[in-house]
This record gives sequence, C-alpha cells and structure tokens, in this order.
Amino acid sequence: MTVSAGAPPPVSPSPGPSPDSTPVWKQREYLLLWGGQVVATVGAHASGIIYPLLILALTNSPALASWATALRILPFLLLCLPVGALVDRWDRRRVMMVCHLGRCAAVAVLPLAMWAGLLSVALIYMVAVIEGALHVFFNIAETAALPRVVAAEQLPAATAQNQAGYAAAAVVGPPLGTWLFQAAGRAWPFVLDALCHLAGALALWRMKTSFAPALPATSGQNRRDLRAEVAEGLAWLWRERLVRDMALITSVLNFVNAATPLVLIVLGKRLGASDAEIGLVFSLGGIGAILGAVAGGAIARRFSFGQVIIGVVAVQALLFPLFALCPGALWLGVVYGLMNFFGPVYNVVQLAYRIALIPDGLQGRVHSSFRLIAHALNPVGALACGWALEHWGGTWTVALFGAVYLGLALATAADPVVRNAPRQQGAAHELG
Repeated sequence: MTVSAGAPPPVSPSPGPSPDSTPVWKQREYLLLWGGQVVATVGAHASGIIYPLLILALTNSPALASWATALRILPFLLLCLPVGALVDRWDRRRVMMVCHLGRCAAVAVLPLAMWAGLLSVALIYMVAVIEGALHVFFNIAETAALPRVVAAEQLPAATAQNQAGYAAAAVVGPPLGTWLFQAAGRAWPFVLDALCHLAGALALWRMKTSFAPALPATSGQNRRDLRAEVAEGLAWLWRERLVRDMALITSVLNFVNAATPLVLIVLGKRLGASDAEIGLVFSLGGIGAILGAVAGGAIARRFSFGQVIIGVVAVQALLFPLFALCPGALWLGVVYGLMNFFGPVYNVVQLAYRIALIPDGLQGRVHSSFRLIAHALNPVGALACGWALEHWGGTWTVALFGAVYLGLALATAADPVVRNAPRQQGAAHELG
C-alpha cells in the first residue's frame, strides 16, 4: 500500500548513486559523512550537558538553566524554512563544513571567557543561540545529503547506522563532558567540542561526492523567490498526510523530550548525585539508544509502520512517569535507557520513509518544513519544565509531562493514516 503524495512539483531526477550491493559500512563516502558527524556529536553531547550544569552552578536556578536549552532550539523555529530552501540551492557539503567551523569558533568563546574571567550567563545564552542557528543549517543539509551518498534501497540501513552512531556518541559524550567539567575544569568540555567540530569539517573536506544542487526541470527559467520555494516545500508536506501527521506527533514528543534532560539533572541532584553520576545517567540512556538502533531495522521489517509508531509512543508514555518513582540516580538512568531504546526505532522508521519519499530537489525544503513543525514546541517544553521544577518540584513536573505523553499515545493510536501505513521495508522499496 502506498500513500498518496499529491502531484509533486517538477524537479529533476535524483542524482543519487546507482544501486550498490556493498554494505553502507564499507562505503568510503558514507563512512566519511557518518564518521565526521559521529565525532562532532560526541563533542556536542560532551558540552550540551554542561550548559545547564554550568548555569545551575552559577545561579542555582532551574528556570535560568532551561533558557540555555530553549535558546539552542529557538533558531529551528526562526530559520528552518528559509534554510531548507537555501540548502536546496547551495552545495550541501560546503554548508556543513562552514557550520562545523562556525560552531567550533562559537563554543571556543566560552573557555576563553572562563580563562579571562569574563564568563556570564548572557554570554552562555549568546553562544547557545549561535550554535543553535548553525545547527539548523547543518542538520537540514546533512539529512538532504544522505540520498547523494547511498542508493535509495540502502536508506533504511544508512539511517539505522546513523542512529547507532549518534547513540554511541550519546554514551561517550555526557560522561566525558561531566568528567572533564568536574576533574579538569569547567572550560574543557567546550574545548573538546571545538576540536570535534574541526574533525567533522576535515572528514567532509575529504569527501569526493558531488553535492551540487539539483537543477529544476525548467532550468531555463529564472529561480523563483525564496518565499515561493519555501511555500512549495510546505505545500508538499501538507499534501502528504502521513508525513504531516508524523510531524505533528513528533512535535509533541519533542515537547516532552526537550524537558527530559533538565528533569533528569534536577531529580539526580535532589537524589544526591554528583556531576559524574549525572553523566552516567545520560550514558545509560545512550546505551539504550544504541541497542534500539541495532534492533531498529529488524523491528521495521517485522512490524508495520503503524505498529512501530503506535507501539513506541505507547511504551514511552508508560515509562515516563517512572522517573518520579526512582529511588536513586542509577534507576533514573535505567528508565532513561529503556525509553531511549525506542527512540531510534521510531526515527529509523519515519525518517527512512520520509527520505525515500521526497524528490531530491525538495529534500531541504520538505525536511525543514517537517522540522519546523516537529521542533515548534521544544522551547515551550524546556521553559515549561524549568518553571514547573522551580515552582512545583520534580514529582508534579513528571506528572504534567506524563499526562501529555499519555494523551499523545491515545491520539496516535486513533490516527487511521498512521495505523494503515505500509511496512517500512515495502514503503522504502515502493517509494524509492
């Protein structure tokens, strides 16, 4: 069963690689793209957990700490639509390299400020905004670049390996960052992040794949203005009802996910955990994500699209309230690991489907439209979490977000388009 996508706009055929029987983990170009991003993600996780810890150390305010998370996410809402159109015009590898170098320079400001005695909460916020803005460009360009590197039928395998790599980075990064923060000094997680972005830029520089933008079918005509191109991506997404519904479901999931790290940090602190032990909590979450990424492909082949999406949301909704019942920080990590097991399964199924469905000339615009919807509630979730933790405490905050999760699970199960969608393997074959 295929899902009607409406009449797609006229774009040139995908310039992606020809079918290849070589496993993706043996393909040089894919490994450079994947490896560079995994290394950069290690650095991002190492410093990402430090933003709220650093602000808590300076102010002891969960509400102020939540602003660092919100400000890193806010650029998605402001920039992702025009960025998607621009990424479809520009060389995607060049965009990613510039973003790596820009993020390296941005995070390097924080250790320099610490060593000069000039660190302030306002400066941390400024770096968070700049890094978040560059991440918008990178994230959309990287997703849009994947079909240039691997053949259409290998997109599910490549997406699963991406998820496994990012999950491994989530295991290594947080404890490494918190250990550096506690043992070597507050500046060193940011130094590590800067070096990892340099490594990511080097990996991209060594790639040989052409990332030149796809030409419109009416190449003799002048390009339309940016607003028309943005509208084209939004219109395509809105016509494709399954992609649209998945964007809405993901938006509510991300509302809760944006709150979860601060919930874990504050609950862990109140249970007497050290910074290093909080890093271990996030590592256990990463271990769960690795196992989920490994199992994701097999689960997608065994169950239908609807069974996977509905099942994942339902199980996570049942697990989330357990955070309030954990007697120690280690148990927070166990519950977080169980929840994170299902995250990559969800991502592999919906992302591989979406990439295979979108024409190459619309990849950036549709992905950016999807992200606008999917991340619209992230800042709200982060700020609501900080306010609730400061005024209501951990138990009632978990209850609030748990109720949202339960409502989402019921709505997802009731959605006929999600329930009746084809199996992931078949969808990738039919739509690729």
